[in-house]
Amino acid sequence: MKNLAFLIFIFFSKVTYGQNDSINKWTYKGYGELYYSYDFANPSNREKSNFIYNHKRHNELNANLLFMKASYSHKNIRGNIGLMAGNYVTYNLKSEPIWVQPFLEANMGLRISRKHNLWIDAGILPSHLGFESTISSDCWTLTRSILAENSPYYELGAKISYSNKAENFDCSFLLLNGWQRIKINKNEEIPALGFQFNYKPYNTLKLSYNNYLGQYHSNQIETLRMFHNFFMQYTPKGKFGMIAGFDLGMDTKKNDSTKIWYAPIIILKYQVTKKLNSAIRTEYYNDKNEAMIPTYTQHGFQVMGLSLNIDYQWNDKIQSRIEGKYYQAKDAIFLNNSKSNYSITTNITASF
Repeated sequence: MKNLAFLIFIFFSKVTYGQNDSINKWTYKGYGELYYSYDFANPSNREKSNFIYNHKRHNELNANLLFMKASYSHKNIRGNIGLMAGNYVTYNLKSEPIWVQPFLEANMGLRISRKHNLWIDAGILPSHLGFESTISSDCWTLTRSILAENSPYYELGAKISYSNKAENFDCSFLLLNGWQRIKINKNEEIPALGFQFNYKPYNTLKLSYNNYLGQYHSNQIETLRMFHNFFMQYTPKGKFGMIAGFDLGMDTKKNDSTKIWYAPIIILKYQVTKKLNSAIRTEYYNDKNEAMIPTYTQHGFQVMGLSLNIDYQWNDKIQSRIEGKYYQAKDAIFLNNSKSNYSITTNITASF
């Protein structure tokens, strides 16, 4: 990682000072999301349930994500570097070394073919899994789904990617440190693998399949994780849009049984006016064997979720959002302030 950071530093230094025409090849982005969320379970520690990592704090004004990012792209070279802060960092990267936690991205890429759009990129990259990111303004819903919160948001590694001239198909092959991991565990010497395939048969329809295969040690036991992510995004020219997705994961321990989890999701979006949008989400997450989310209950983690959000776009840079969310579990897994467990919980979140 020290060598990687040094190479990235040299790369950006060369780009900045080594090319007279590079100044117009840079683009810059700044983003800030303030939010207030109230969980009607009223948790005493002011934190929402253990399967939630964004918009985590209860009954207080907070920042979910703040970042500044610089990107460079010119002919056969590209790169990104971004620094961040907020609740997302606190709860998603707490197992990483402190010095690396502020990095939203730190990667560089080289085009390796003159005839084809074929690239190799390395560094800290956004996850190739799923259709949601931690950047709320890029998502149809204010908060993240259960399946997004319990699959990677970021990854460290290298990828080879290809896209065709028609720009309706792209694919990637990845070598990764692990499942949302920058610092590799000393026991995990074999890199994880990932694949990504995106196809747009029409401008309004996107089909995507993404997967992950890697080993890790759980309680000193070697475990193989295989994960599949499918989704379809349909955005016709009218007011409606739809995303339908499905996650399937399997953890197989050495000399032991396989634990399976799965999660279907549907999001419907409706544009009320040019500035007013709404989206409704229904999802279900079944992890009865507690491979991903421990509950220590009879039926494990089996939760259905519903949410409704309304968004107002003040201009091209400012957005206000409000969302109500409802969770219902098979067992009483939600803890409230009176230390009693319930199978139902609700919360409301507003962001700017």
